[in-house]
Amino acid sequence: MTNVKVAVKKHLFINGRDVEAAAYAPLYSPYSDELIAEIAMADEQLTKRAIGSAQEAFQVISKIPAFERSAILEKVVELLKEKADEAAEVIALESAKPITFAKGEVSRTIETYKFAAEEAKRIHGETIPFDAAPGGVGRIGYTVRKPIGVIGAITPFNFPMNLVAHKVGPAIASGNSIVLKPASQTPLSALYIAELFKEAGLPEGVLNVVTGSGSVVGEAIINDDRVQMITFTGSPAVGIGIRNKAGLKKTTLELGSNAAVILDKDTNVDQVIDRCIMGAFSNQGQVCISLQRVYVHEEVYDQFVEKFVETAKQLKVGNPLDPETYISSLISKKETERALSWIEEAKQNGAVVLAGGKLAAGILEPTVIVNVDPVLKVSCQEVFAPVVIVNKVNSVEEAIGYVNNSRFGLQAGIYTKNIDHALLASEALEVGAVIINDIPTFRVDQMPYGGVKESGTGREGIKYAVEEMTELKLVVWNRGE
Repeated sequence: MTNVKVAVKKHLFINGRDVEAAAYAPLYSPYSDELIAEIAMADEQLTKRAIGSAQEAFQVISKIPAFERSAILEKVVELLKEKADEAAEVIALESAKPITFAKGEVSRTIETYKFAAEEAKRIHGETIPFDAAPGGVGRIGYTVRKPIGVIGAITPFNFPMNLVAHKVGPAIASGNSIVLKPASQTPLSALYIAELFKEAGLPEGVLNVVTGSGSVVGEAIINDDRVQMITFTGSPAVGIGIRNKAGLKKTTLELGSNAAVILDKDTNVDQVIDRCIMGAFSNQGQVCISLQRVYVHEEVYDQFVEKFVETAKQLKVGNPLDPETYISSLISKKETERALSWIEEAKQNGAVVLAGGKLAAGILEPTVIVNVDPVLKVSCQEVFAPVVIVNKVNSVEEAIGYVNNSRFGLQAGIYTKNIDHALLASEALEVGAVIINDIPTFRVDQMPYGGVKESGTGREGIKYAVEEMTELKLVVWNRGE
């Protein structure tokens, strides 16, 4: 494994070069508490400078032919393949994501930029049959998709490289420029990618990375009239605030979830345990579609709980740079304390903790809770920690009712061999995606991804993000007939 060389100070990335800020903040490892770097804290003026650079660069990137934009993205793919181990260590250091999962994220990031490179070549419209209406005879027309301008991207800590790619990739593919504000705990991954784009030949100013607080940088991006779209992944509270302030700007909001899976009575428990473990505990449960709720038919409930708990207890807790580690630190001590308080609330209200529920060397152990009232926080809110509840149901219909009794609706899964139950779930579950015979944590990077209710608006997945990041323009020719 390579040793990542982290500079004492990490500056802003504006107009293709490092820009110093007046203030810097220490960045500590969530696992070891050791100092990783000093991170520039941009003020409003520097943020506006980045937006100005992006606005000027839009005039360049929007005129670059599709094949050249595609080639730049392909070059980033090749560079990231060469530096995959180094990139994974950057992720693991700043986010405490176990290195095995960090390598998986780098692989997915490579795929995302590859999809973006391919999608850059197939952004097109359609012809319109104007003679379908009496008034349209003698006219022909077609639509084209045009880039919209400067895109403000605000990204979270949990996938600091791939969720950046889901905003930067389609923006560049469609000929837009970007001002990116990464999460305060995970700026290094975004700055790392910015350097790769510079090496790949992206024109100066197309991608700008502005680190700092959300109340300063984020607000400046949202309020600036030169920014045409905000694409945000994060908490519902912040997302709703952005929607309220954005005015007529386009917004794509990927917000919270408390994703659930239903296990029908015909489920082969042995075949689903490993998938459910991965869905619940990968990246310490800090995944928007992490498996948080499991509703198991009473006929297989006891068997599932026994095997699920036994497997959870065997997961290795420890240093994120150890390839054997499955669970490491949450992103902050504050988040750890919050998760512990929610577990305690559940215990005080009759729930039973069958695994975990406590710290091991400061790390929250993988936690399994049963007999949970749906109104408790570990069930009805987004826990974003290695905590999963398992409740017994007597029918798929009952389980669907529990899944839908939520302010969120991102993805849900069902395991069943009954086609009627599968169809019922696909129609009745109030979510953006229903995953049949798999966990709700399933995602590949080209699929449309997004939710309903408080899980957000709009869709990501490169093709769908490109549609969000472009305007449809209609061209009509009057042939004079």
